[in-house]
Amino acid sequence: MSGDDGSARRRLAALERWFTQAARDLPWRRRRTGYSALVAEAMLQQTQVARVVDRYRVFMRRFPTVKALAEASEDEVLAAWQGLGYYRRARNLHRAARSIVDEHAGRVPRDAATLQTLPGVGRYTAGAIASIAYGRPAPIVDGNVTRVLARWAGREPAAAAETWDAATRLVNLAEHPGVLNEALMELGATVCTPVSPRCEACPVARWCEARAAGTEATIPAPRVRATRTEVHHHCVLVRRASKVSLEQRPDEGLWARMWQPPTVEAASRLTDRVVRSRLALPVTGLRPVGGFVHLTTHRRVCFHVLAGTTRSRRGVWRGPGECDDLAMSNAHRRVLAMGG
Repeated sequence: MSGDDGSARRRLAALERWFTQAARDLPWRRRRTGYSALVAEAMLQQTQVARVVDRYRVFMRRFPTVKALAEASEDEVLAAWQGLGYYRRARNLHRAARSIVDEHAGRVPRDAATLQTLPGVGRYTAGAIASIAYGRPAPIVDGNVTRVLARWAGREPAAAAETWDAATRLVNLAEHPGVLNEALMELGATVCTPVSPRCEACPVARWCEARAAGTEATIPAPRVRATRTEVHHHCVLVRRASKVSLEQRPDEGLWARMWQPPTVEAASRLTDRVVRSRLALPVTGLRPVGGFVHLTTHRRVCFHVLAGTTRSRRGVWRGPGECDDLAMSNAHRRVLAMGG
């Protein structure tokens, strides 16, 4: 064992010890299985842990096994996913469950290469499942890990391939690959944070080149956030008796195939007259009832909510309490709530 390997092993051992004592109590850590890891990693992509915790519990109660998830309808899966956003992840998870049942006898694959053949499972997710659930020495690289490794090296993050190589070397040195990977993520999420890193609480600060040079606050350099595109959604609460009209969104794009009140989309605010002319249903008594702004990663969606009535019976109609099982974004549930 080289001197560099010996130093690295001591650093990794210190990190693993810290994690076993300081790890947050998260529901997917209580029983580490291939299925629980698959669900958790799908939910955690681009979503904060605090938002995932409750939805994970609900989702696992609804679909406790990969077979239960595979046998569910897409609407059932999307309804259980509600509130997490990025609904393509839910569809991919659903497809992955069906692939596991159909092609892997209902068992989540154990090696990273096979895991990557599942829909929506990339190198990071495959490495997380293989290492955390099965103890395989598979590396992971996400924003947290990239930041930790960059600060350890005392320089801006390397190219992706080089960062993956560094993570691979570390996981092959680790006594417990899954523990190491979780520890790296935990360190980046709670201590080695993007802003104001808490170096005094870091279990491996003595090995950190950025800390030694006093550059931990500037590595990596802040990324410039992309400008959000502003769009306007004119949602109309069309009522007939006690029921409201609903329509399904297109197969592609934002909130694909999810349900919403009849909506007219535009790049700018439209007059009520123009909105009425573009609706598929004849509406009378159209009036504004409110509005709000909903932010997504790439869009600033301005919701303009109107209400009206119709005698038409065309389309899908739902009464009070009949929308709970539909795949619908939180933004559109908020629209419905504005109708009283």
